[in-house]
Formats: sequence, structure tokens, C-alpha cells
Amino acid sequence: MATDWLGSIVSINCGESLGVYQGRVSAVDQVSQTISLTRPFHNGVKCLVPEVTFRAGDITELKILEIPGPGDSRQCGDSQQMDTAMPGVGCQVGPSQNGTGKVLKKPMSSSAPQNIPRRTDMKNQDLVISPQQQCSKSYMDRHMETLSQSKGFRRRHNSWSSSSRHPNQVTPKKSGLKNGQMKSKDDECFGDDIDEIPDTDFDFEGNLALFDKAAVFEEIETYERRSGTRSRGTPNEKPARYRHDENILESEPIVYRRIVVPQNPHKEFCTDSGLVVPSVSYELHKKLLAVAEKHGLTLERRLEMTGVCASQMALSLLGGPNRLNPKNVHQRPTVALLCGPHVKGAQGISCGRHLSNHDVHVILFLPNFVKMLESITNELNLFSKTQGQQVSSVKDLPDTPVDLVINCLDCHENAFLRDQPWYKAVVDWANQNRAPVLSIDPPMSEMELGIDAKWSLALGLPLPLGERAGRVYLCDIGIPQKVFQEVGINYHSPFGCKFVIPLHST
Repeated sequence: MATDWLGSIVSINCGESLGVYQGRVSAVDQVSQTISLTRPFHNGVKCLVPEVTFRAGDITELKILEIPGPGDSRQCGDSQQMDTAMPGVGCQVGPSQNGTGKVLKKPMSSSAPQNIPRRTDMKNQDLVISPQQQCSKSYMDRHMETLSQSKGFRRRHNSWSSSSRHPNQVTPKKSGLKNGQMKSKDDECFGDDIDEIPDTDFDFEGNLALFDKAAVFEEIETYERRSGTRSRGTPNEKPARYRHDENILESEPIVYRRIVVPQNPHKEFCTDSGLVVPSVSYELHKKLLAVAEKHGLTLERRLEMTGVCASQMALSLLGGPNRLNPKNVHQRPTVALLCGPHVKGAQGISCGRHLSNHDVHVILFLPNFVKMLESITNELNLFSKTQGQQVSSVKDLPDTPVDLVINCLDCHENAFLRDQPWYKAVVDWANQNRAPVLSIDPPMSEMELGIDAKWSLALGLPLPLGERAGRVYLCDIGIPQKVFQEVGINYHSPFGCKFVIPLHST
């Protein structure tokens, strides 16, 4: 009967308040419904008292960890086995004919937990075992490792030892075998109480300080030096880091004034990299273009270079790849090109041809004249092969604002054109359209500018432009360096990898 369980090693779960106890059964009292354990362990920590007695009402769950064999002693004096560890040898309880249960002769394997059938002898009020209980050594080992670190369980153990409680008997479980297996697995995985978590944090900094990185790197470096492999360097050495546009080779100090003109410049500019670009007078600029044409840089070549550079700048001002792509055809930009009957006008027509080739809607304004320059006639012939629109009256210009206005009306010479009615009408239209204005090679005098520009594009070297010219840009039209030297200009290209660069006033 009840004495059959004497000497068995059991685990008793008394809920959150009392915790889990393990020990060897020393006494079972059916009258008072109590069970006593000798050499008990409380939450994995050995108790200070030699024996603990429980009432059935305080026991939530009871597990049998080991059932002694026929030759084993069932007394509570086996202290050596309890002090070292509680073995989780597999065991199984089988019901007898009278329902009280008996110990099977053949022990179960300890590698796989086995279920313990119900022991129900309600008439004799014997000790009842739930069918969910399993023979699990990992359960107790887990509690002995983790829960022994909790100070809260030590305090509860002390209070329990001093109170000397006497519990009642356990109530039987009514769940099935399958549900019992799942519940036991859940209890082993998720059964820990939140209060059982240790209240001390792991000292990451202290453990990291135990690792001597300098010694490890020195050992690696010594090994690589002996083996002939590439050294990785010591921790104190920081490898040099360079930007994508920075030269890794040492060079001579940078000279920021690399362009020197024969005359004292009226105005100086500087590039984004700090190079100084002086301005030149209109007479020196005109002489420079004449010498370049003498060496083969003809007007047609200059017109083509100016048209390409001006169109690139205009495409960038219109939005670049964000505006001009095949997926954005519904936002095709519109450019109004205002040209006069001179070389500056021919430069604008060349720019309009390139813009139209890049799917920009170009409206070219050019007044009617009986005789046109040959350069204008050639550029108009090419422009007529594009999808661009040519008008000769201000009434044909759009009434709504356009995306960009390119001004090529003004000229360094032929000032009488500003008195013509068509010139005044076009200037009024541009000022009322409220579109940003790009001027190509504008004149120096601000009195000669009828339209205020937001940007101005200079050719080769800038002229001393005023405030009404807006922000100045410089484009490379292909003049060789020796042509500059022939007119007395010490020249080194400030363009770098670009053909159009911005200039800043100094």
C-alpha cells in the first residue's frame, strides 16, 4: 500500500508560493494525508533541515523520479545519493488487480521519458500519482542550475524551513494520457515562473575585459611574420582612408592661380575646387577667337561646341534624368528660344537643334530679314529637320509660361537692333512670361541687357559680367592651350572632367 513508495525519489511542486521540492520519501501518513521527504532539495538548493513534511492540499503536482528495485533499501537514510545528485532513472508504475499498483521488475530506459499511469485507490486513501508525470532527469537538472541563482527562492526556503508546515494529500488529476504528455512538455519548456528569473545582469564589460586583444593581435602578427604571409597590422595602426576623388599619391602643392591674363582683370571668379578664373575684356576675347579660327577652329566648329554645351546645361536645368526619361513622356518640357540675326543667334539655333533631338519641345523665335548670315542659314536648315517649331512673330509665342527661356537676342555689336519694334515686343513677352532665363554669351554692359537672366553661359573665358547676368557658367569650346599662349594668356584648363562648370564671384 502506502509503504510501497518508501525510498522512492520524487519531485513535489507546491505552486508559486512554495516552489518545487525533491527528495526521498521517508514516510506516508494516510490518516493525516501527509508525505515526508528526507534530505530535501528546494528549487535545486539543498535544504538546511533534514526532513520536510507536506500536506496534500499544498501539493500541485507530484513526479516520481526513481522507484527502488527489490534489492534496494526503502529507508530514508541513503544520504550519499541525495547529496551528490538525484538520478533520473526511468521507471514505470503498473496497476495491479486490486488497483493499488505495484513496482515493475524491469526498469525503464533513462534516455526517453515514460508516462506513469494513474494510481487510484480512493478507498484506502493511498498516495495518488497523476498520469502526466514523467521520469525526467533534465527537469531537476534545469532547476538545480538556473533556480539556484535566485535570491528570492533562498528567502522563501528560509521562511518555509522556519514555519514547519505539515501539508495534506494530493488530489488526483483527471486529464488523459495524451493531454498529460503535452502538458508535461509545456511545463518543462514554459513552466518557469517570472519571479524565478535571476535578478542579476550578465557583466558583458567585465567578461570582455578578460580578452586581451593586443596580445592576440601581436601573436597573429608574429605568426604571419614568421610564415611570410601579409601582415594585418597592429591595432594601434590606422590605415589611411581616401575619398573617391582623392589621389593616393603625394603630389606637389596645388596652385590655385593657373590662368594669368596680360591685363589686370576687372573681375575674377573661382571654381568649385578653388581655381581662380580671371575675366578678359571683349577685345581680348575677340582676338582669342580670331587666332583660334586662324589655326582651324572655324566658326562652324565653335557653333557646334557652343550648342552642345548650352544644350547640356539647359537639360540639367530642366530636370535632367528625373524629367527626361521614357516613363515621364507626359511632362515633356517646353523651351522658348529667342534669337537675333547674328552669330549669337546662330549659337542659340544650334542649341535648339540639340534640345529638340533630346525630346524637348522647342519654339524658336527669329525675326524675318531679307538677307541672313550664312551661319544662320545653315543652322536653320538643320533645325528644320527636327520637330522644333519656328515662329517670326511675338503673337505666335505661347501665352502660358514655359519651362525655360534661352536668350540669344543681344549682341556685342549692332546695338541698333534694340530699337527695333520686334526686339521690344520679345523683351516684353519674356519679362511677362515669368519663366527662368538662360543667356548665352551675353554682352558686358548691363545697360544693353533687356532681359534679366538667372544664368549666363560664357565661352572659353568669362567677360566681366554684371549682376543682371545672374549666375555665371563657363563652357569649353575647344580652344587649344597654345592659342591662349599666342595671345599672351598663360592658361591651364580649369574644367577637369567637365565641359561646363559654375563660377563664383570672389
